[in-house]
Amino acid sequence: MRWTAIICGVLFAVTGFAKVDLVTLPVREGVQLTIYNSADLTLVRENRALTLREGANKLQFSWANTLIDPTSLEMIPLAFAADLDVADLTYPPRTRNLGLWNVKSGRSGKVPVEINYLTSGFSWRAFYMGTLSEDEKTIRLQGYVRVTNNSGEDYENAETRLIVGKVNIIDRIADLARRDYPYGQPWKLPQEDDKDYSRMKKSRREMKNEVMMAMAPAPSSGVTMMRQKEIRKEGLSEYFLYTIEGTETIPHGWSKRLPSLDVADVPVVNLYKFEEDRYGERTVRFLSFKNDKEHKLGDTPIPDGSIRVYRTVDEAAHLSYEGRASFKYIPVDEKVELNIGAVSDVTVEPKLMDYKTDQYQFDRKGNIRGWDEIRTFEVEVKNMRPVPVKIEIIRNFHSPYWDLKKSGDFGEFEKTDLDTVKFTLELPPHSEKKFEYTLILHQGDRRN
Repeated sequence: MRWTAIICGVLFAVTGFAKVDLVTLPVREGVQLTIYNSADLTLVRENRALTLREGANKLQFSWANTLIDPTSLEMIPLAFAADLDVADLTYPPRTRNLGLWNVKSGRSGKVPVEINYLTSGFSWRAFYMGTLSEDEKTIRLQGYVRVTNNSGEDYENAETRLIVGKVNIIDRIADLARRDYPYGQPWKLPQEDDKDYSRMKKSRREMKNEVMMAMAPAPSSGVTMMRQKEIRKEGLSEYFLYTIEGTETIPHGWSKRLPSLDVADVPVVNLYKFEEDRYGERTVRFLSFKNDKEHKLGDTPIPDGSIRVYRTVDEAAHLSYEGRASFKYIPVDEKVELNIGAVSDVTVEPKLMDYKTDQYQFDRKGNIRGWDEIRTFEVEVKNMRPVPVKIEIIRNFHSPYWDLKKSGDFGEFEKTDLDTVKFTLELPPHSEKKFEYTLILHQGDRRN
């Protein structure tokens, strides 16, 4: 760690301060990272065993080249609490990135403590791989999280916890970390009765308390090299917590990919949609499923991310790439529909076959007051895939005053709103269908 560790008995002079004795800041015995994905915010909890002498002790901390918020630093005794008094953490004036912790101890020897603080520079995101079965009725859903460390600090053997949920922060942690001096200007020493100082301390404390609400000690669990790590998941009020099994070493500047989900045979619905006003002349493919028990999911929400979809094409499990999509956070019992892109092997081609006007109405002077526009369309639908498909053809008329006459194999017909209809067809593999419809648009007084 880049924090400074000074051996007990070394004399150290700080500008404006008398010489003081400093004790050793030992290496971490354990560390826990809790990383939010909704804000650039991570709570770090370290376990260290301090070697203290009876009486006054001072610990020197330097957070240079890191994104630690020094105003969030806190030390909590894990044993012998009655014998320890963590008096204060002072920030010497005109000395950057340095703090002195004053600890009064009623005993000599090793004392376990927890040091926690907020830092910036960590992030995580989820991404997924979906593998469709050969008949495209089920999908294997595999999820991963990528954790990235740009905090300026190396974290060895860290227990990693990921939080889904919004957290309200008053100041950006990165801005606080980059301040030359934790509180205001170096020539103005902070005082407890200073209103600005008290307000800042309160805001830091409230921020950390909100983060700590989601913090419960995770049970330690070893992991063997022969099996994939698991992620333990639990709901916490409006947050959701993912705890990655075991520990991970995440150096500064590194990213690590960790598994989060692997569910086979999730029932999935394939649907193709054609709507010129929205998608142009291409047919777009959608996959949908529900995050519930019926679909072998539903234990936890699914974090937002992107998914690449493949399809098994033969008994040797060779894969073909089908498309990709992004989606938002999926709560339990919520349905998701993934737009995996336009396709060329399912086509819809509407053709205008006839156009005319009719049913004229005139006023007393012979001027046209109303008429009908009559348009006849032929729609040709082709499925060039080796599996059956279901397709929705949506036609927008841009007027609520219309009638429709249908003929041919038009499948199911539905009026979805005042100026839109939907034809739903199912096509066997390597097949095509045609149908016609005549649209009658009423204009002028014919609208009545």
